Amino acid sequence: MKKVFLLYFLITTICFAQSKDPNVIIKNLKDTFQKVKDYSADVDIKVDVTFLKVPEMKAKIYFKQPDKMHIESDGFAMLPKDGLYTSPLSLLGGEFTAIYAKDELFEGHNTLVVKIIPLNDKGDFILSTLWIDQSENLLRKVESTTKTNGTFTIILGYGNNKFPLPDNIEFSFNAVRLKLSHNSMEEENSNNKKDNPDSSTGKVFLTYSNYVVNKGIPDSIFLKKAKTSKN
Repeated sequence: MKKVFLLYFLITTICFAQSKDPNVIIKNLKDTFQKVKDYSADVDIKVDVTFLKVPEMKAKIYFKQPDKMHIESDGFAMLPKDGLYTSPLSLLGGEFTAIYAKDELFEGHNTLVVKIIPLNDKGDFILSTLWIDQSENLLRKVESTTKTNGTFTIILGYGNNKFPLPDNIEFSFNAVRLKLSHNSMEEENSNNKKDNPDSSTGKVFLTYSNYVVNKGIPDSIFLKKAKTSKN
């Protein structure tokens, strides 16, 4: 009986230790998303920046493995590229070191917190922290520090979609360091930074709907230029 108990204890200990292996955790996350070969979705976008007035926008997003993305928008897409989350693989490209940090309860979900440190210093990312729901192999939260755009946070919410794709995203970023492409907004941004130096945090709320998954998307889609209205 003692031998049986000891064997059970050893097996349990080994399995527990393996579950905390950051490389295994990351691999399981990748494997889950690999089920998604391509997808398209409608996205409602709401931008909340203190010193900017940005109307709500609608967009169509297309994604195809491994990293092809195309966005079509009828409005001015004042949105950092990192905010349009397309896949967890976008954060896990290239060589990196993964470190298990801790277990944490996040919004009612048991998550494993893993830190990702890129080994190539030529990229923009310095450090990313991932909150991974191990029971479903879903990414619940990301916090990344970059060289050019400061630190941003992504919080992902999921519905009943059978694929590992979010229904909604909350993206928080450093609005002061955000590079805007529209001249008038750049000017307004610069003036308001002087008047409101503490208003540096911006948020973008994205709601995804009408997912079409694994139906095939022609490569020609990704050669199109995003359609945006001129302001």
